[in-house]
Amino acid sequence: RRVPPGVYGLQKALFWLILKHEVTVAAFAVLALCVRNTKDDSILALRKQTKTAVSHCNISLKKQRSRSIFSTLFCCFRDYNVEAPSTNSTSTLPPLVEENGGLQKPPAKYLLPELTRSDYGKKCVVIDLDETLVHSSFKPISNADFIVPVEIDGTIHQVYVLKRPHVDEFLQRMGELFECVLFTASLAKYADPVADLLDRWSVFRARLFRESCVFHRGNYVKDLSRLGRELSKVIIVDNSPASYIFHPENAVPVQSWFDDMTDTELLDLIPFFEGLSKEEEVYSMLHKLCNR
Repeated sequence: RRVPPGVYGLQKALFWLILKHEVTVAAFAVLALCVRNTKDDSILALRKQTKTAVSHCNISLKKQRSRSIFSTLFCCFRDYNVEAPSTNSTSTLPPLVEENGGLQKPPAKYLLPELTRSDYGKKCVVIDLDETLVHSSFKPISNADFIVPVEIDGTIHQVYVLKRPHVDEFLQRMGELFECVLFTASLAKYADPVADLLDRWSVFRARLFRESCVFHRGNYVKDLSRLGRELSKVIIVDNSPASYIFHPENAVPVQSWFDDMTDTELLDLIPFFEGLSKEEEVYSMLHKLCNR
């Protein structure tokens, strides 16, 4: 990266690069120049600066590793500013991609089983978990509704789970009106026990986890075309626009929730869904919702 005009001297150049977080490569590159072009005292001075910079870099890496454990389970730390596909046609979607860069095989069958007799005629509502229905943290929460033990790399971690206000009323009513599916980008080892505790009424007819997502441009996307349901009768409720980037016209966006106990969004949505359940298709009402 080019050093801005007006910055002269190897020490100033190194300092600028450190500020730009290019510590490791930049510092040693400058040291290489020093060996050829400077006296021994300059080399010693720069080595001292480099040692300090690398020390700060190691501290930063430790923080990143600590955060990565949480990110392994949940997907609330992902960059959601993704570029939408140029078309909504699923025939032009990219192939399924795993995190290691390899291609996934197309699913042999749809993600959902056949409709049960009790759900015939009902629309399908796909509901997200984290920051939509609950908020979870490794940090102890004094008023946590659940504490879920999760094993990661041979170590048991306690996950503290807080329920969003009115989630019970919301789930009960949604279960009466729709075929409800839990679809989360989190790992099943965390999300499954949380769902067991959250869904006391067996509202969710199916549970889908990270392996059912499409990894697209750094995000786990929930491809509604893989569910095996008519898209004009499918709704997704999610706090992350990246999750429904393939089918934004099917989405009911909700605000991310963390700890505001005065929040009423789930309660406020119930009348809307009661009306939507009576419509022939979902697009008209969803369009009005997103443009009001």
